Amino acid sequence: MNAKLHLWSLAATVVLLTVVACVQGQSKTLAVVNGESITEEQVQKEAATELERLEQKRQQFLKTFERDKKAAVEDALDKLVNDKVLGLEAKKRSITVDQLVQQEVENKTTVPSEEVVRKFYDDNKAVINGSFIETALEIRNYLMGRSRDTAFANLLSTLRKDYGFKSLVEPDRTKVETQGHPSKGPANAPVTIVEFSDFECPYCGGIFPTLRRVEEIYKDKIRIVYRQFPLNNIHPHAQKAAEASLCANDQGKFWQLHDAMFLDQQNLTIEDLKSKAATLSLNATTFSSCLDSGKHAAIIRDSIAEGSTAGVDGTPALFINGRYLGGNQPYDEIAKIIEDELTRSGK
Repeated sequence: MNAKLHLWSLAATVVLLTVVACVQGQSKTLAVVNGESITEEQVQKEAATELERLEQKRQQFLKTFERDKKAAVEDALDKLVNDKVLGLEAKKRSITVDQLVQQEVENKTTVPSEEVVRKFYDDNKAVINGSFIETALEIRNYLMGRSRDTAFANLLSTLRKDYGFKSLVEPDRTKVETQGHPSKGPANAPVTIVEFSDFECPYCGGIFPTLRRVEEIYKDKIRIVYRQFPLNNIHPHAQKAAEASLCANDQGKFWQLHDAMFLDQQNLTIEDLKSKAATLSLNATTFSSCLDSGKHAAIIRDSIAEGSTAGVDGTPALFINGRYLGGNQPYDEIAKIIEDELTRSGK
């Protein structure tokens, strides 16, 4: 009898647990309209796109917050080191730090010629708001400031070497996937630059010639990897331009179309993209089929998600051996990190 009761009790427990599990598995009702329930599952499905966007935003914020905290510490260390080496050198010369900076920086900063100002305007007019006459003075002051910054950076670099500076702090690095994405340069290059970019973004167009200069100077010491990050909310042609680059990649001409689009950012409609592909002798039928079908849309969506997780919230965004550098940065800022990485690697 006791055995039978035990079996009945066990069976009842199993049934009860099954019922509870079923109830818990049901989606919670959030509203009722005309007697019909609207469930939490339905609402979640309806809000999926917006929730995905918010999740990306959360990941961007968290990564950026951690990166900014580390950057604050690194900046404070840099300031202390700079103050130290400047003080040592000033003392060695029996002058003040201000006098040292005047001698080595201010006195070596020259006013750029009109030809230099004009060339800068012509090279960057796609992102300059105004005519040459309207912006010439601002450009001149910018170039002088850049020259001053370069001279100051060179002074600090020399002094750090002279006084045996050695950093024991490892820079903040973010792991970014490179396998399977368009790249150029040796696979074993000591420095890898991953660029998250948008073909319609004017700032990405601005950094395009800078990265070309980096390639020319560092040659086989660097590898460049391109990652897609079209800002579709503000650039209506960016998504299809990104897809077009991967369609060209299928035919081994990613970098040719990449260059063609950045050199002509004002013409990125679907017809423009197909025309550029034809000019590059791509198979027109294959390219058009690829572009019209959205074949690579999912890859681009995944790239945006990965970029967001890495803290990318705008373009261009560079990761130099994992070290983040955002925005249309000048050559000197990019070169400074490359040089540091080459030093760290012994190359």
